[in-house]
Amino acid sequence: MTSSRQAVIFASDSGVRDSLNRMLENSGCSVRPGKTETEALQLMQSQTPSLVVGVWEAEKNPLPFVAQAVSGRIPVLVISGSVDVELAVECIRAGALDFMLLPLEEDRLQKIFTGLFGEKTLPVSGSHLVTRDPGMQRLVDLTLRVAASRAPVFIQGESGTGKELFARMVHDNSPRSQGAFVAINCAALPENLLESELFGHEKGAFTGATFRKEGKFELAHGGTLLLDEVTEMPVHLQAKLLRVLQEGTVDRVGGLRPVHVDVRIVATTNRDLREAMEEGVFREDLYHRLNTIPLRIPPLRERPGDIPLLVRHFIGKYNAEDGRSVKGLTDEALGCLTSVTFTGNVRELENVIRRAVLLCDGLEIRPEDLLLEKESSGSFSSESADAPWVLPDAFVDAPLREVEKQMIFHTLKRFDGNRTHAAQLLGISVRTLRNKLNEYKNDPDMTAAV
Repeated sequence: MTSSRQAVIFASDSGVRDSLNRMLENSGCSVRPGKTETEALQLMQSQTPSLVVGVWEAEKNPLPFVAQAVSGRIPVLVISGSVDVELAVECIRAGALDFMLLPLEEDRLQKIFTGLFGEKTLPVSGSHLVTRDPGMQRLVDLTLRVAASRAPVFIQGESGTGKELFARMVHDNSPRSQGAFVAINCAALPENLLESELFGHEKGAFTGATFRKEGKFELAHGGTLLLDEVTEMPVHLQAKLLRVLQEGTVDRVGGLRPVHVDVRIVATTNRDLREAMEEGVFREDLYHRLNTIPLRIPPLRERPGDIPLLVRHFIGKYNAEDGRSVKGLTDEALGCLTSVTFTGNVRELENVIRRAVLLCDGLEIRPEDLLLEKESSGSFSSESADAPWVLPDAFVDAPLREVEKQMIFHTLKRFDGNRTHAAQLLGISVRTLRNKLNEYKNDPDMTAAV
């Protein structure tokens, strides 16, 4: 993968050049090396780099070079053989990023380079995708390459991994970016309402249809339609969806003639697709129609190196939103976070950090601000909605129906009434959960939960 971030380095010693080259490339930056200031200036003139790293021998003065680089808005890092405090101060005042001494401090340099180039932050419709994970960066590059096409994209990933961010990335980097981005959660609506929401209906098509309604397909004409949790769509509606994809037309409920639509489809699921097809809840022909461009987003546990970056990003975000001034977190707090298996992925981590920013009464978040529970193994667990519900002693001898009701009640309460997430944790379909809720619709506790 070719990086858009480039650095110019120069050093007369080939070993030093090689070390700098290796560290920068490890941080995701391409490098153009030179031996002297003159060569570096020539490289800077041909294309403005993201960083210049220069190594000066003890008798050489880096100040003129620093001034020229800074005037061109090019960051410069000075590495010198001169132990001269006044020179170091003057370089920093002139605008140098840092002044370091030979021999190279590789650990310190690697941290600087990683901080500058190891993170890829992409603005996506008001949100950000923050990662330095090579697999995630390859996924981003693939997404950007296929965005310009009309091909359907199928995004798989656990809840909280950022499936909608990738869907928006597809739309925002496509020729349809000026068109509408329309999203519908296929798991959140009952069957009859989902059909009307997707395909629209004519006035008088059913009781309560007092006007003609355009469906999501028509609203997304010329743009992108996100079918969120598409595997939860009832099978008979999947057949209707397949026809829309094949023919490019929709039939409104109660309509007399098909309506042409030009829509790019992005679908998501948090289910195992093969398993869903084997169970007969998802059509194989629809899978093959949607799966032209498959994207699988890895869970946070597969990319733990992203945790410090995400923490820094969320601290900045919630400092701004909540009027706080937290600078970071202690090493102990970071150690606690890296030992957590975030079953809710990035969304869960974000909730933990927002809570910690609010609770922190100093400049750094401490372990106690995270409100994590220490387990017998010595690791920590988050008090998240994804934690399993433990059956209270009072229900050990209770009827199965009551135990079931309480499990559903507590799970919905943890997810603030979100049926999709609650059904996933309970191991049932949203349709089954909806049917259960109908059974409990007169229960005051259940009504409060939903």
